[in-house]
Amino acid sequence: MNINDWVFEDPHGTFSLSNPQAASYLYFPLINEAGMMASVSPYLNGDAKADQESFLLLPVSAEDLHNSRSGRNFWVLIDGETPWSVTGNSAGQIAASLTRNQDDVSLRAGLLWHTLTRRHLASGLEAVVTNFVPATEDCVELMQVKLRNTGDRSLRLTPTAAIPIFGRSADNVRDHRHVTSLLQQITCHPAGVLVRPTLIFAEGEHRINTRTYAILGTGPEAPVGFFPVVEDFIGEGGTLDWPSGVVNKHAVTCPAGTRLEGFEAMGGIRFADVVLQPGEDRIYILMLGILDGEDTPEALLNRYGSPKMFEAALTESQSFWRDKLDTLRFETANPRFNNWLRWVGLQPILRKWMGNSFLPYHDYGRGGRGWRDLWQDSLAILLMEEGSVGETLYAHFGGVRLDGSNATIIGANPGDFKADRNNIARVWMDHGAWPLLTTKLYLDHTGDLEFLLREQVYFKDQHSHRCMAVDEHWLEEQGTLQRTIVGDVYQGTILEHLLIQHLTAFFNVGPHNMILLEDADWNDALDMGRPDGESVAFTALYAGNLRVLGELCLVLDGTGMKETELFEALLPFFSFADQKQDNASVQDKRQRLDRYFEAVRHRVAGEKVPVKLTSLAKDLMEKADWLTNELRRAQWLSSSSGGGWFNGYYDAAGERIEGEFVDTVRMTLAGQVFTTMCGIANQEQVESIVRSVDKHLYDSEVGGPRLNTDFGEPSSKLGRMFGFAHGHKENGAMFSHMAVMYANALYKRGRVREGWDVLEGIYKHVQDFNQCRIYPGIPEYVNPRGRGMYPYLTGSAAWFLMTLLNEVFGIRGELGDLLLDPRLLACHFDGDGKATVKTRYAGKSLEIIYHNVDRLDFGDYRIGRLEVNLQALKLSEYDQGTIIPREQIDKWPPTTQVDVHLVPVSG
Repeated sequence: MNINDWVFEDPHGTFSLSNPQAASYLYFPLINEAGMMASVSPYLNGDAKADQESFLLLPVSAEDLHNSRSGRNFWVLIDGETPWSVTGNSAGQIAASLTRNQDDVSLRAGLLWHTLTRRHLASGLEAVVTNFVPATEDCVELMQVKLRNTGDRSLRLTPTAAIPIFGRSADNVRDHRHVTSLLQQITCHPAGVLVRPTLIFAEGEHRINTRTYAILGTGPEAPVGFFPVVEDFIGEGGTLDWPSGVVNKHAVTCPAGTRLEGFEAMGGIRFADVVLQPGEDRIYILMLGILDGEDTPEALLNRYGSPKMFEAALTESQSFWRDKLDTLRFETANPRFNNWLRWVGLQPILRKWMGNSFLPYHDYGRGGRGWRDLWQDSLAILLMEEGSVGETLYAHFGGVRLDGSNATIIGANPGDFKADRNNIARVWMDHGAWPLLTTKLYLDHTGDLEFLLREQVYFKDQHSHRCMAVDEHWLEEQGTLQRTIVGDVYQGTILEHLLIQHLTAFFNVGPHNMILLEDADWNDALDMGRPDGESVAFTALYAGNLRVLGELCLVLDGTGMKETELFEALLPFFSFADQKQDNASVQDKRQRLDRYFEAVRHRVAGEKVPVKLTSLAKDLMEKADWLTNELRRAQWLSSSSGGGWFNGYYDAAGERIEGEFVDTVRMTLAGQVFTTMCGIANQEQVESIVRSVDKHLYDSEVGGPRLNTDFGEPSSKLGRMFGFAHGHKENGAMFSHMAVMYANALYKRGRVREGWDVLEGIYKHVQDFNQCRIYPGIPEYVNPRGRGMYPYLTGSAAWFLMTLLNEVFGIRGELGDLLLDPRLLACHFDGDGKATVKTRYAGKSLEIIYHNVDRLDFGDYRIGRLEVNLQALKLSEYDQGTIIPREQIDKWPPTTQVDVHLVPVSG
């Protein structure tokens, strides 16, 4: 069934969509920084929670969005009509919607509010339902129901709010579901229903509960009574989508003050009958709250309990989100693209606050943020929020172990680290690479080289040898900080943390001298590669990073700092400390690494030695050069049809997985991304890679290049991904994250048009609602039918924004200075020849406007003139890339306009 596309209504991302209920799997996020996390479907199904243990509404996965058990419902019994749900969640309405047009339905939504309008055609009753989470310290979702008589006769109505209260941990959906209902203490408050479980149920660690779950309601008059128990509301043989309490208009028997225990709770609120004359309306406010400790229902009622208060909170929330997203804003020739980017910009913030566990498609894990997510999302946060980003990154480095591995789950508070969400000891081999990428962006943005010299602690638990061994001397009461033999907390510089992450990886190699895959890399589904699986793809990223680290050491040396102190046990990793080091020897590398692991198994000597930065830089560059040459020599696969690509992986048996086989071509995108991005591939190889990706991986039906070709069979030697159907998730989907990184890599290597083709291809697909079936934004991947999967919480959003700003618009830092190096195409400039970005840099709000009056294409223009707040900026020369020194930027006012005039190359 085709539905009209969503349409943007203003420059702030507000969009409308007709008949949203005709599309499946849609959901919309509602959230605030206080911890309320919710989602709503076009039927207002979805859950609301504060964390894994505190679900106000029934936890849902995407498949649960089809039923009403997770719904926010509001019933209206219209005299002479069958019961009507303003959310469409009634058995009769859902059946009718599939066969005939019973209701008119439309959606309007914005940052971050959601309004459904439903009109009952037979009576003319219209319901406008708005949901949002206020930008306050309250853990509450607000819902306003406005009933209006648009017909020509008076209507007598009986309104009833009906929201089931789950009130416990998501673990209890099936585990002790009934037993945990016996903990429920239910109270009828004058404005609603409160549930306060006696305990948080977890076998072996039951704890006293301090939270209250509340469904409160206000209207023109106070509620007349309540349905606090599910079984009483639905009646014997009834259902939530056809409840006896509404269908048979049962009189409420539970007044305020009623107390019940040991039942499944219902936020059922009966309001007084009302007669609506033509043109009249009535407004009801519902508050879905999670109250901590001394929080009271009265506080919520006093802040949000009237239409005026609701509107004020909504306006405040809209302003909050608009201000937050205005810090990074793009204006190109395509207004729809510009507005779509508003929603892409929202996504890293959602993932920062939600982690990866709290939306219907993100039904894995138990909360917290993953290590890789943390650092990649910080890329976008850095571009949008300067402030205390440096302190945040600094705190994250406290999750690194001395063996080069790291905690994989980060809690809500700085320094709150865990080994893994399921207490399973695992190591993702790529984890050590991401912190440097984010740190380098921070250094370029700020010029804060002192950050590298700050000392930070190391994480310590029972796991050692990169989780391949156990420290039998570690006890939980010793805490999670690495200590020295004498009991002091050991600390090292951020530079030392980065070196440990990369050196332990460099020496942690398999039979082909590539870095071991261990439990997986970026592709979590490559999880069966032990013992000899190798990730060639991410070996390339580590190689590029080693070069960056060497360059940073030279920069530090240039500041007059000639030496740095390093952990003494690291010395055998450096050629200047041991001339016998043999990079080509797998055995030598493994022996050095094993000796280091033993040195850091439990407590450490903690001795440090001074190392010359120039010697350190030389060693790191040599390692980078060796890896680069080895990758080019041993991992390049020539194609029989000309060209070729890089092998990306070896499996658990040490077998190369890519290339031309008897009956198939096997190729991965990851193996091409990092070899291209990090300069491993030479220019001729880049050209071959582009041709090979276009031939074997690119699929216009799903918007871009797939992760891999169809290998045609499961593989127990590499990972579960090959058990997935090809074209789904990690096995051959168009995975937005890697596809965007591919575009980034192409821009870095000067392949501007090919890079834009990838970005634009993704955008064109996901903004087509009839193909992708998602609200504005970028999904994690696209399935074989073209549907966008796992929307909102994906690292692809951060990479899309960073690529657009740094590579397409060419606006990026260079150790504190500002580089302008536009690689915009003619199609990016509007009718006036302008392309604009608003961003933050060096504490300034910058509006950078590229003027291209002749709409010249990339390669045909250069920077001809710069103006800062309409005053010409004198530079010694203008070239394609222009650097503005930091000392000049520091003198600019807080809000500054930079006009960059592009002229013909020959002009």
